[in-house]
This record gives sequence, structure tokens and C-alpha cells, in this order.
Amino acid sequence: MKRPSPPRAARPGRVTSSGAIRPIQGRGSLVVAGVGISLARHATLETIESIQRAEKVFHLLTNRAAELWIQQLNPHAVPLGDCFREGKPRQQSYAEMAERIVTAVRSGLRVCAAFYGHPGVLVQPAYDAVARARAEGFDARMLPGISAEDCLFADLSVNPQGLGWQCFEATDFLLRRRRSDPTAALILWQVGMLGEASVKVKMVASAKRLRTLASRLRRDYPPRHPIVLYEAAALPICDSIIRRVSVSTLAAEMIAPATTLYIPPLPPRTPDPRIRRWFNQ
Repeated sequence: MKRPSPPRAARPGRVTSSGAIRPIQGRGSLVVAGVGISLARHATLETIESIQRAEKVFHLLTNRAAELWIQQLNPHAVPLGDCFREGKPRQQSYAEMAERIVTAVRSGLRVCAAFYGHPGVLVQPAYDAVARARAEGFDARMLPGISAEDCLFADLSVNPQGLGWQCFEATDFLLRRRRSDPTAALILWQVGMLGEASVKVKMVASAKRLRTLASRLRRDYPPRHPIVLYEAAALPICDSIIRRVSVSTLAAEMIAPATTLYIPPLPPRTPDPRIRRWFNQ
């Protein structure tokens, strides 16, 4: 009995006008890599080698200098930023990015997709591209990068040992009514994009939405509790931005999309005496 052919999605090749898949020579592969935050300095040797060896490089970075650096590593590098457009849903933009990346893999190329920071931290097209490539039978992997959280721990001298920490995407924190523990550090990502479905020129957080966030935080923290607005340095010649405000003044701040909000913990709770006794046994 003749065995059935595998599903089309699992067979790499070029799609013809009739919808058939024409096998090609050379099997495509994908590496999704994080270049970190600070230009060139945060990229690992493995990431740099992956960019250099790729036959096609896609990138989504935060500034023109970083794009020129990628171009020097590999002249076959093209940006993904043109997928964004004001008024266009971000989810649609992310889907287009993933499709561009996977289409190049299907054509039989060794593809590298480079993203700023860590590609596994709030980078939807990176996840989607890896998942789709694997589902279609291609080799695909993700390389870590230094994230804004890593920089925050270093710049603010935050030591979560014994305190713990929790992090949420800011809009999701409000939308899903997330529960948090105020005696552990709280990190909120993308505060400057609260409730925004698409990108905007010179985007900053809406004061009205910041008031909603501040109102939510006041359930757990006193009005004068400190908050740090943090943005890691993207260039070696720049310093990280560290602005110290409070819960009560949060709504008056101009907060950009790259800003991360760090809320120090309240004093710890009284230790459980039963657990404390373990250390004396």
C-alpha cells in the first residue's frame, strides 16, 4: 500500500502559481538572535557569527547606528521596521515580519533574524517565526540576548535574592487584572504603549491611561511609594535614563515606549516561624 505524502507545510520548497511546492536544493534554516541593548557591545560571539554566516538577515532594531552595524556584518541584511505603520494593528505587523522570515527559510536559505534586546522577551515575531519554521520541518533556534531587565538589575543595583521579582507587560497587567505581590519587586514593560494597538510617531503614554495604572497601583502601594522610570542606554556614548517618581505623580510623566517601570518592594512580611526553624536544624 502506498504511503501518503507528508503535508505540504512540512516540505520545504518554492510555491508555484498553481500552489504546488517545487523542491529546491539546499535546506533552509533559521536562527533568531538577540543583539542586546547597547550597540555591538551586548551581542554574543555566537550571535555575531550567526549574522555573518547567514545568507539572508532580517533585523528589527532601535536606531540607525545599529542597522548600519548589522549591515557591516552582513550586506544581505534588510530591516523589518517597514512592517509598522501608524494606524496599522501591531499584531498584523508582527505577522508580516514572521511571514517574511519564514518565506526566506522556505526558499532554502540560511536565515538569521536579529532583534534588539532578548528575542524571547516581548518579541512576538521572533516566537512566531521559530514556531512556524519548526512546524514546517526546518531547523530553527533562538539565541539569547541581554534584555532591558538585565540592564535594569545592573544599573539600579537590584538584587532580587530573598525578595523575588515579578514582571508583566503593562497593558496586560491592567487588562487581565493581574495579581501581584507588593513585597516583591514589580517590573512593568512597555508602559509607554498602554492600550495602543499600533505604533505612532513620537509615541508617549496617554495621561488618562497612566492615571488608570496609578489607580491600580494605589491598591497595593501608598501614594508616595517610589517608582523608577528606566530606559537602558542603547549607545555606548549614552547613559541609561533613570527617573525617580512616585505612584501619585506617575500620570504627569512623559513616558516613551522603551521605558520600563520598576517598583521597589514594600517591607517583607513576617517570616513563617515553622520554616525559619529549618535553618536551626
